[in-house]
Amino acid sequence: MATVEECRAALQRLVEQFEEISPEDRAKHVVDRTVACLIPDLGVTFYGRVHPDGLEPFGEEPPPDGRPVDVKLTLTSEDLISMVNGELDMARAILGGRVKIDASLGDLLRLRRLL
Repeated sequence: MATVEECRAALQRLVEQFEEISPEDRAKHVVDRTVACLIPDLGVTFYGRVHPDGLEPFGEEPPPDGRPVDVKLTLTSEDLISMVNGELDMARAILGGRVKIDASLGDLLRLRRLL
C-alpha cells in the first residue's frame, strides 16, 4: 500500500502530464468537470477540476459551494501510482474491475479520447 503523500505526488504528476496534451485536443475533448479520486485503502478522497485550460491540482477538500462531483474514480493507492507511472493501462484496469468510474456516458467517452 502506498502512502497519502505518494498518492499526492502521483496526482501532481498527472496534472503535469495533462499539461502535455495539446491545447487543441483539450479544447475538443475537455469540458469543465469536478473529479473525485477515492482511495479506499487509505480512506482518503482527492478532489480536482478539469477544464479546457488544464487540470487543477488535487486537494482533500470537496468542491466549494456544494458543487457536485461529475466524475468519480475509485482505485487502490498502488493502482493510482501504477496508472500515473504508465505501468497499468486504464482501460484494462477498468475492464478488470481494478478501477471503477462513476460518470456520465459523455464524460466516459471524452475521458477515453484523452487516454
